[in-house]
Amino acid sequence: MQLTGFDIMVIALVVLVIMVLFAGIKTVPQGTRYTIERFGRYTRTLEPGLNLIIPFIERIGARLNVMEQVLDIPTQEVITKDNASVSADAVAFYQILNAAQAAYQITNLENAIQNLTMTNIRSVMGSMDLDELLSNREVINDRLLRVVDEAVGPWGIKVTRVEIKDIQPPKDLVDAMGRQMKAEREKRAQVLEAEGFRNAQILRAEGAKQSAILQAEGQREAAYREAEARERSAEAEAKATKMVSEAIAAGDVNAINYFVAQKYTEAMAAIGTAPNSKIVLMPMEASSLIGSLGGIGALAREVFGDQPNGSQRPRPPETNTQRSTTPVVNPFAPPRRET
Repeated sequence: MQLTGFDIMVIALVVLVIMVLFAGIKTVPQGTRYTIERFGRYTRTLEPGLNLIIPFIERIGARLNVMEQVLDIPTQEVITKDNASVSADAVAFYQILNAAQAAYQITNLENAIQNLTMTNIRSVMGSMDLDELLSNREVINDRLLRVVDEAVGPWGIKVTRVEIKDIQPPKDLVDAMGRQMKAEREKRAQVLEAEGFRNAQILRAEGAKQSAILQAEGQREAAYREAEARERSAEAEAKATKMVSEAIAAGDVNAINYFVAQKYTEAMAAIGTAPNSKIVLMPMEASSLIGSLGGIGALAREVFGDQPNGSQRPRPPETNTQRSTTPVVNPFAPPRRET
């Protein structure tokens, strides 16, 4: 089949139309924005999806990523307010909000953000002392974020975060700080040890004080009870002496025997229980002591016996036998010799 000139023209026209259609259809991926220029002038921004442009008249100016991006800030030397030299690096997070401003307001966007962040790091960190610099990273980050975000606002960019990654003081300064920290820790340890020793001494003193108080109270109570016991003993002694005196006044010889025998036995008990006594001489007769004890028993029966209505039992008349079996004993008389 031989093609005529008309057929060739139609085929060429169809191919041209297809090429024009392919040139005018643009697909924009998600997270990306395209700027459109007509004869070199910005006209609009293409959103993600399928878009149409006028071929040969409009063209794509810039392809921009509008997702949040990370930019490393290189390490740089910073001199602090107290003339200490430190090395610091950082990382910045930014996002393009306006594609047209980001494309036409600044050239080499990443380099501009990087240099702007570096200069502000020097400004912010240089206005702080070294101790403040090492202990207030959050303050540094907030100040850097506020300053850098305000500076890049006309470029259609939002700086979401600026973080200081590392601060490295000189080695000799690090060693000095280590010695200082060690000295502070030793100082706190000594202070705590001294406080513990003081508290222990206070507790011991309080314990000794309470012990002395309780001991004094115990001695006072013992003295009170001992005095009370002596008082009752004296009352009993006085009552016994009164009763013996009344019996003697009534003419009872057994009362004298009771009194003398009581004192005699008490003296002999004291002599027998003396720690330095090895040999005890007994200058008396056993029968005399027995007679005295008999007198004590008779007197006890007469004085402490059960009497109805508190009356005394009538004393039986003394006989010659009783007088002879219960003699008055003189414990201090010399012993008699039998022939």
